[in-house]
Amino acid sequence: METTSEYAWHRSSYSGGSGDNCLEMGLGNPATTPVRDSKTPDGPTLRFRAAAWSAFVDALKASPDRAD
Repeated sequence: METTSEYAWHRSSYSGGSGDNCLEMGLGNPATTPVRDSKTPDGPTLRFRAAAWSAFVDALKASPDRAD
């Protein structure tokens, strides 16, 4: 079983400096991408298959509502 300490956690550069309303994604497993709430780093994580996570990120990048 994987633990959250097995990952290098990263926040989006769009999250700002406060760090209290952020999602973090874990790097370290090429098959899945874990995602957690930065307010509760020891709490539950959602895990997405690599293809699903890539499709999600691509859709965000293509969104006309995206704030750059």
